[in-house]
Amino acid sequence: MSATADHAESLAARLGFQSEQVVQEIGYDDDVDQQFRDLVEELVGELVDEEYDDVADAVLLWFREDDGDLTDALVDATELVEDGALILLLTPKTGRDGYVEASDISEAAETAGLSQTRSVSVGKEWAATKLVTPKTAAKSKR
Repeated sequence: MSATADHAESLAARLGFQSEQVVQEIGYDDDVDQQFRDLVEELVGELVDEEYDDVADAVLLWFREDDGDLTDALVDATELVEDGALILLLTPKTGRDGYVEASDISEAAETAGLSQTRSVSVGKEWAATKLVTPKTAAKSKR
């Protein structure tokens, strides 16, 4: 494996993805960063799509400004995972078509009940914001 491949794979691992996780991908389109997507898939195995109807370990959410309401998208994503799961929000970088303001991401994450941990570049066009669902000691759903 090349040094570049090692760096790329370690980026996916540093973001919180683990081998053999079930990762649901939402918002896939022909503009996504295919190289980053491929490296996540190499680490976890095949990604499942929006039609997956079981609980996932993590969510890869590609989101552009005109994709609708970000808070709604994040709330929907939290319904697909267990407590404490990773939701990686990918948005176009500043100045790119579909760019989402950092303040909008922060506000939507907070409203959706998510904790924002950090943001990193994952390619020439896309930035990733790592969000996590809250961990609860005991859930009581009534």
